[in-house]
Amino acid sequence: MSSLYWHTTGTGDRDLVLLHGWGLNAEVWQNMIPRLSPHFRLHLVDLPGFGRSQDFGPLTLAEMAQQLLPQLPDRAVLLGWSLGGLVASQLALTQPQRVAALITVASSPCFTARDEWPGIKPETLQSFQQQLSTDFQRTVERFLALQTMGTENARQDARQLKEVVLSQPMPSVEVLEGGLEILRQDDLRVALDDLPLPFLRIYGYLDGLVPRRIAEELDARWPDSSSVVMEKAAHAPFISHPDEFTQLITEFTAAT
Repeated sequence: MSSLYWHTTGTGDRDLVLLHGWGLNAEVWQNMIPRLSPHFRLHLVDLPGFGRSQDFGPLTLAEMAQQLLPQLPDRAVLLGWSLGGLVASQLALTQPQRVAALITVASSPCFTARDEWPGIKPETLQSFQQQLSTDFQRTVERFLALQTMGTENARQDARQLKEVVLSQPMPSVEVLEGGLEILRQDDLRVALDDLPLPFLRIYGYLDGLVPRRIAEELDARWPDSSSVVMEKAAHAPFISHPDEFTQLITEFTAAT
């Protein structure tokens, strides 16, 4: 059986599972641990193929969620950032009875722009996929720089993300390409229309990867869900504005 990195910490009485984004690992949550651990039992996961979960090749979104199910605590709150938001959403759709609430951060049920839907241009994702095989490290660094662009401390935040990547084993090119393929192909909009769970969506006003217009689109489509657009944040609001982010999470979960 392939080994999935799963670390539990914290003194709170509710389970909060934290799922990172593309190219990264669970160390991205380090600044959130002291803020959230008094309120939750935190479950820090390296997604299959990323960080310390090295024994995996490229997986589909459904396969990735399936790998997490055996260790998923009952009635957990799922928090997924970026690609992790898709994985958290897939988990909630697969086993809604085991999930207490869903939180997505700088994420979209459909990352690729299509028809009237705002998102990343397909050719941008294709370009990243092509560049991975020729200049692996520079491609990942470019993607990380995009995630913090526009914030007050953009350079410092990008450096923090880069340190997270380098602190643990790097994913293979195949796993990174598989993750980009999920971002390019998967669309959970229809599947999430009838999600029977409390659902909070957090966005960054300055996010260059997940346009803030998605918040309005989904407010209309999913009136039972809640959304917050953090005005001075980009794609990594928990890094640029950790205290404000913590308050959003604790207030939402206290009401569920």
